[in-house]
Amino acid sequence: MFSFLVLLGASAYCLSAHAQEDKSKRPSPPATATARVGGATITIDYSQPSVKGRPVWNALVPYDKVWRTGANECTTFKTDKDIMVQGKKLPAGKYGFFTIPGANEWTIIFNKVADQWGAFTYDEKQDYLRVHAKPRKSSHFNEKLEYKISPSGEVSIDWENLDVSFVAK
Repeated sequence: MFSFLVLLGASAYCLSAHAQEDKSKRPSPPATATARVGGATITIDYSQPSVKGRPVWNALVPYDKVWRTGANECTTFKTDKDIMVQGKKLPAGKYGFFTIPGANEWTIIFNKVADQWGAFTYDEKQDYLRVHAKPRKSSHFNEKLEYKISPSGEVSIDWENLDVSFVAK
């Protein structure tokens, strides 16, 4: 009985320590991009991986495979009002945000399941919306992955020497 209580106590301590983890100390720390676009507030929560001298595109991030478009938990995209993304309606809500990178085109995915770890349990059947965007060479090198949202509704994903943008307004 004593060993059971010790095991139970140790388990509770480990769970408590894990729950209190300081995410800012992770190698890929959390970040948020938020902006008011028209009447909607758009918020993207993600974790920022770094290049660290590694080749990124079609290497660390393979082409033609679903990517969480960040690190750790899946990136989330939240809007408090209905918006149009690349001309298609996206209702107010919180979505898992994924992409399928490609050399000439990216698929941008808004998945109904927002709380996921990475893309390990990603289910295409839960996709609410898919749109496409063209990658382009960035004007500068970005060591850390960064999302930006302009007041005009341009959402950009910048990392390494690449920028992928789409319109959400």
